[in-house]
Amino acid sequence: MSSFPSSAPRVEEWRHLRITRDDGVVTVTLDRPEKLNALTFGAYADLRDLLAELTRERSAGALVLAGEGRGFCSGGDVEEIIGATLAMDTAAILEFNRMTGQVVRALRECPFPVVAAVHGVAAGAGAVLALAADFRVADPSARFAFLFTRVGLSGGDMGAAYLLPRVVGLGHATRLLMLGDPVRAPEAERIGLISELAEEGQADARAAELARRLADGPALALAQTKALLTAELDMPLAASVELDANTQALLMHGEDYAEFHAAFTEKRPPKWRGR
Repeated sequence: MSSFPSSAPRVEEWRHLRITRDDGVVTVTLDRPEKLNALTFGAYADLRDLLAELTRERSAGALVLAGEGRGFCSGGDVEEIIGATLAMDTAAILEFNRMTGQVVRALRECPFPVVAAVHGVAAGAGAVLALAADFRVADPSARFAFLFTRVGLSGGDMGAAYLLPRVVGLGHATRLLMLGDPVRAPEAERIGLISELAEEGQADARAAELARRLADGPALALAQTKALLTAELDMPLAASVELDANTQALLMHGEDYAEFHAAFTEKRPPKWRGR
């Protein structure tokens, strides 16, 4: 995703998401608690466009993705999306599916870390949104379910067949995507699906603490690390180490690298500038 500005104006009000900003930490809350935060066409489009806008603005040091009410996200709204897609022609359905994939790409390609705060259900597209985050902080009540085959669709929706084996391994991914069985927090922690199992009721707070730590860190170094983690998933070792060498050479000419040395010499914490 490019940070170069376009002529598109900044969106002042997002109709399908609740956005709060706190000194570089942006919290995006899915806010349809009466529907377990089921996603609509508008919510997908807003997520896609918000991530692009934050990248252009360079205003986010970290992003928290959370859900209001009893759960994180129950997936696509059965009435507003599944019902509507039955009446669409092939071209419209393809456009919709490409849009959902663009959201996942935006989560993976944005230059700032994304922390998912998961409590209760994370099902279908909700599970994939959490999967696409860089970190998943989960409440003991969290349960993940990749339900696509349960509705007669491929389990490889929105990049799930690409991302999930790389997070939990092919064996676990095959089971989760083919059977659609829920995975509760203890098992999710065991197989590596979550980054941190928080104490009961503390997932949002712990996710916010992690996002604050990331936002206060060396932004350029974190952005490059995220980019390499994604790019090198499909690279041979020789290409990976060459890309690492080029990246480090660039960062060694950066201000943050020099700032670390100055701070170490002066026995003080570094003052990261993200440059």
